[in-house]
Formats: sequence, C-alpha cells, structure tokens
Amino acid sequence: MNIGDLELIRRSKEGDLDAFNEIVARYQRQVFNTAARVLGGTSHADDATQETFISAYRAIGSFRGVNLAPWLLRIAKNQCYDMIRSMRRRPADSLEENLANPSFVRAQSGGSAEDETLRSELGAEIQRAILSLPVDQRLVVTLIDVQGFSYEEAAEAAEVSIGTVKSRLSRGRARVRDHLRGLGELLPSEFRQTI
Repeated sequence: MNIGDLELIRRSKEGDLDAFNEIVARYQRQVFNTAARVLGGTSHADDATQETFISAYRAIGSFRGVNLAPWLLRIAKNQCYDMIRSMRRRPADSLEENLANPSFVRAQSGGSAEDETLRSELGAEIQRAILSLPVDQRLVVTLIDVQGFSYEEAAEAAEVSIGTVKSRLSRGRARVRDHLRGLGELLPSEFRQTI
C-alpha cells in the first residue's frame, strides 16, 4: 500500500516514527544525490543527508506545504551551505580538494570497457565543472539538470524567485558548457564544436 505524502506528514506530526521513516526511505536518495553534487563527495553527502532528516524530523510539525521534496531539499541546501562554509575554514578538508578530486561517481550502465572508461571520465569532468560553479548556481543546476526538478520546485527549494532560478541556471549551464568544450576528444563527436 502506497500512502501519500500528505498522510505520512499528518502521521509524522502526530509522532508516528514509522511514517517519518517512510518519508526518509522515499526521499533519502534524492537528498543524498543533491548533497553529493553540491558538496562534491559522498562522505560529506552522507553527513548532510543525515543532518537534513534530523532537522526535518524536528521541524515536521511546522511543515505547511503540500510538496515535501522542495521542503526537504531546502533543508539539505542549508546543510550543504553550512558544510561548505565549514570546509572553507578547515584547510585539511577543503572545498578546493573536492574540486580537484570529485568523488561522486555515477553507477555503471553497461557497454564496452572503453565506453565505460570514457563515460566515467566525462562524468568526472561534468562533476568537476559543476563543482567549479558558485554554490548558488551549483544548487540550481543540480536540482534542475541532475534531479529533474521544475523551475517552481527549484525556486521553492532554493528559496529564490523563478527568475533568479532561470538566471542562475543559464549562467551555470554556460560555465559547464565552456568547461566541457575544452575537453576535445573526451566529448562524444555529436557534442564537439566544429570550426
């Protein structure tokens, strides 16, 4: 039986821990993937995901919306921003280190070993390009282009207007595109710029 989000929220507000655990099960992958893209690594994303759901559990009584995903991702965004500020203060575990060695890796999808190697290298370059973006652009690119959110959902999660989302997305995509154009042979032929 698939209980709707509104029912899970209602039951969670009444203190039903099983209902909240179902919310976690439904949304933890989305929160984790967003955090991994924004933070550039899975170890920090684990921490951000855990803190997101702890904060959500504490605040579920004040939830007034109807769409749970943007609310959870807004909490995740705040956790990620806090972690980025903290990483910048700790040089041993810096954001620059994550930029140099992004550890977020996509799942294997089959194909020849050469195809997988190229796909893996391209995926790492895309993640490197996303991590090089300012954090506000990185979040919007992740929410829309990676997670598939609508402009409205991304605006709600990022706590900005739809116009701001569109602007950040446009600038972020342009920077990622510029980064990828410099890769030459790594890009599939249909994406290479011809002169």
